[in-house]
Amino acid sequence: MTSDTATTLQASPTPYDARLRRATLDDAQALSTLAARTFTETFGHLYPPQDLADFLADAYAVEKQRTILAHPDYAVWLLEVNGEAVGHAAAGPCGLPHAEVAPGDGELKRLYLVQGHQGGGNGTRMMRAAMDWLLRDGPRTLWVGAWSENLGAQRFYARFGFERVGQYIFPVGETRDLEFILRRPADA
Repeated sequence: MTSDTATTLQASPTPYDARLRRATLDDAQALSTLAARTFTETFGHLYPPQDLADFLADAYAVEKQRTILAHPDYAVWLLEVNGEAVGHAAAGPCGLPHAEVAPGDGELKRLYLVQGHQGGGNGTRMMRAAMDWLLRDGPRTLWVGAWSENLGAQRFYARFGFERVGQYIFPVGETRDLEFILRRPADA
């Protein structure tokens, strides 16, 4: 593996080796399972069981993950501890519904960690990897969506220069969530 595809995270205060690497097509099943797990751990309590099941089956289906992993305009990272995937981040072209989104803008699509692996800088490491990839060709505007009541995520993104510029409705089954749209200008 090259240094572009795998990095051992030396500065982590946790008592284990955490390795961040780009996901490959071979990771589609693991990514599907991890994405469903982390979404459920983070937000599962908010939804009726059928809404959650319908959302997970669609959003995190193995084939959908395989399509994302195969697309050259997207990148996904896995954080592994002792060979187990415990975090993931995804980035690509911006698809958020905001009037000021321009061609070429990038978006952090997902950033999640399994409970017990949050804190200690793991999220920051994944965020930096995604931002470095999004900005690899030079400055551009970056976007991220965050649930309106997830104040921790909003504070986290603010540390990277993101500010709230809009909102939209995000469907999870029949449930409708208010999501905030956050933007980081190209000159940030």
